[in-house]
Amino acid sequence: MTTGIDLLLKTARTRLGGRRVGLLSHQAALTASGATSAQALRRALGADLAALFGPEHGFFGQAAAGVQTHTRRHPDWNIPVFSLFGACHKPTPRMMRTVDVVVVDLQDLGARCYTYLATLNLMLEAAAEAGVPVIVADRPVPLPRAIDGPVAEPEWFSFVAPLPLPMSTALTPAEAARWIVAERRLDVNLEVVPMRGWRREGRRGPDWPDFVPPSPAIRTWESATAYLATVFSEALPGIDCGRGTALGFRVLGAPWMRAEPLCEALAGCGLPGVTFNPCRYVAAAPAHAGHELDGVRLAVTDPAAFRPVTASVFILETLARLYGPRRVWHGRGARHEWFDKLYGTDRARRDLLQGVPAAAVCAAWEPALRACRKGYAAARLY
Repeated sequence: MTTGIDLLLKTARTRLGGRRVGLLSHQAALTASGATSAQALRRALGADLAALFGPEHGFFGQAAAGVQTHTRRHPDWNIPVFSLFGACHKPTPRMMRTVDVVVVDLQDLGARCYTYLATLNLMLEAAAEAGVPVIVADRPVPLPRAIDGPVAEPEWFSFVAPLPLPMSTALTPAEAARWIVAERRLDVNLEVVPMRGWRREGRRGPDWPDFVPPSPAIRTWESATAYLATVFSEALPGIDCGRGTALGFRVLGAPWMRAEPLCEALAGCGLPGVTFNPCRYVAAAPAHAGHELDGVRLAVTDPAAFRPVTASVFILETLARLYGPRRVWHGRGARHEWFDKLYGTDRARRDLLQGVPAAAVCAAWEPALRACRKGYAAARLY
């Protein structure tokens, strides 16, 4: 498999030389040689690499979730590193005047609430307004077949639900860009560089670039794969997801959980592509930091079949049935509005609290998902 950036680099001097190039990227975007896309473009273009743009967590990938970053100068190249997760989320006209073309190379998760989708959307919008062309170099996403979860409703649009897409989009970055331009009818000169030799499987191949965390909590490809099944814990922090450990988003734990019966109950849900396994670990996130928890580890056995948002609903239903809804939904620090923002609707939470079966909660998404699948047709590259 060859990533879009590696293909672009073969003709970079011809296609980009002599123009002021801006790069929206981060240190997780590696080439086959192990260099970041920024380092590789700098070697290919020299001073024509004129500006860098960083998403949430910063261009250098060190900031924690939700922490604002600041525009700075690159310590070696003396070019601006514009923050798109600080004073502004959308590139300003002043920023766009520093470049003639923007290259985008982000390691995304295909998850609507992972904010790189929102940043890509706003970069395309700013480029359309400034008349600056955009080239999106494509990369794999962990669950390229999992079109799953509620489609975000307009009244719940936010930076974690920026577009009417399902929670698990199954779109690669280049496909997402094509969909955004068509859906929003943006007048932007968009070019994409598809991957070569990639299939919609989700399993990493031996010829893939190394995996570097695209954010501090997503330390492994396995965490990226399980992310949408457990991200609800951000809104329900009484349930730990292993954030700050090597198992981030791959485990769930709480002082009141008992792993063996919980694993048995979850296995009985018949969820495809995933198994649930007892796992004791020491929590690092504030609610339970330093405490050993009796937890459950999710193992995604078949990425093509796994539906992470569906799994999250069955997990929440099972936890409420075994331990009571108050522990699940009304624990210390619970933020229902944030849960609704992550899911792009308040209906999933309200239905679960009212005892609507998980299967019925998920079935309610299907009409909107069918429409999404049709709308994806023109954006698909593979």
